Amino acid sequence: MISANIFDAKTNFSRYISFIENGSQPFIVIKKGNRPVAKIVPYEEETVRKIGIARGVMPLMESVEEFNSIDTGMLGEDGIL
Repeated sequence: MISANIFDAKTNFSRYISFIENGSQPFIVIKKGNRPVAKIVPYEEETVRKIGIARGVMPLMESVEEFNSIDTGMLGEDGIL
């Protein structure tokens, strides 16, 4: 783990980002004086999670009205569109 004061972090920012990118450091702590104030960590893409029993089968509805407008006659025997 690397910890650096603000001046050092500013001076070596590109180098520290390279450490994070290539995985040689899991995170870098930035300090103001002796007090940690920030942490540089790798960026992780957020994933959209669908909830409920129809996960992956039916799209998530934007509103209750949109859900209520589904034509139930279109459902198959198993209740899936």
